Amino acid sequence: MQHNDVRRATLPDLASRAVGGSVVFANDELFAERENLIKPEEPVYQPYTFGHKGQIYDGWETRRRREPGVDHAIIRLGLPGIVRQLVVDTAFFKGNYPPAVSVQGCAVEGYPSPEELAAADWEELLPESPAAGDTRNVYDVDSDRRYTHVRLCMHPDGGIARLRVHGEPVADPRWISGTLDLAALENGSQVTGCSNMFYSSPSNLFAPGLTRVMGEGWETARRRDDGNDWVSVRLAAPGTVHWAELDTSYFIGNAPGWASLSGCDARTADPDDPGSWTELLPRTRLQPDTRHRLKLPVRAEVTHVRLDIYPDGGMARLRLHGEASAAGRAELARRWFNALPEAHATAVLTGEAGLTAQRATQLVAQRPLAADAALPAELAALLT
Repeated sequence: MQHNDVRRATLPDLASRAVGGSVVFANDELFAERENLIKPEEPVYQPYTFGHKGQIYDGWETRRRREPGVDHAIIRLGLPGIVRQLVVDTAFFKGNYPPAVSVQGCAVEGYPSPEELAAADWEELLPESPAAGDTRNVYDVDSDRRYTHVRLCMHPDGGIARLRVHGEPVADPRWISGTLDLAALENGSQVTGCSNMFYSSPSNLFAPGLTRVMGEGWETARRRDDGNDWVSVRLAAPGTVHWAELDTSYFIGNAPGWASLSGCDARTADPDDPGSWTELLPRTRLQPDTRHRLKLPVRAEVTHVRLDIYPDGGMARLRLHGEASAAGRAELARRWFNALPEAHATAVLTGEAGLTAQRATQLVAQRPLAADAALPAELAALLT
């Protein structure tokens, strides 16, 4: 699998209920509830299960429109970030699917109401595009902006089983300080490589919360050679890992026998060069169905960490607790500020930062901030 394919395949679903997503509004949900859109599990169907309003569907379904217009639902992303791919899954909707869909995104401060969101600055992520019934309709998105909400539109009405919003989480640095999980998706980490993802995505390793079943972790196929499986992650920010949690919960007959951790600083070395990785945790025995908490004997500032499992199997979660360096926090802030839509960036600067509209406009116009550029003083002040 090519590098770009790995990256696309491991992108988390930013909208999933499993990471805190919520469907905050739908203009109509007469036949089937809007909340079904972001359920993490795949849709199911049971024939001849009728309620008072008709066949019960595992999805969102609106009544038949008798006037011009579109039906829409607004989803608050559990992981605000850059949207790379949309999946509009119409599974089991065969005679009642929308013939076309579109998606918009917006970025706002705080926790707006549906009425406030209706007045937000929405930007096109997916123009009105054809959709097929009983199909995973996949649409790539060309965007470099960080959104907090998306709006799914059906043209004109119908039913959709699931909406998947795959992308790159971009953390808000104003909420990150002190010791943190440098590998957490909600802090902005990203899977960069993986040997095998036969049963499930390695991004599950870094999702919020504990797993409830084996399928919510990362599991590889059974190996029939002398190698081992691994996954690498770009940390939320360059920093030092103090201790790790290797969680094999629910993996009883298929947990790895051992695991090790290594780190690399991609600012000064090539992660593709095996010689650039430093061992952080030597090969350590694991127990099935257990949360292992392990202090790292080697502590070095790194940008990437690689988990090796021996020989194969499944892991529920990987937590890497430590501290972001000063340079790492600045990098995180640049990534966030550069990705904000213009209206949101201006609102942050004129709101919490207290800048004049003129000064805010000047700072927004300076983007993108270069990787080695010092943070503007007004932006740096937000991080203290």
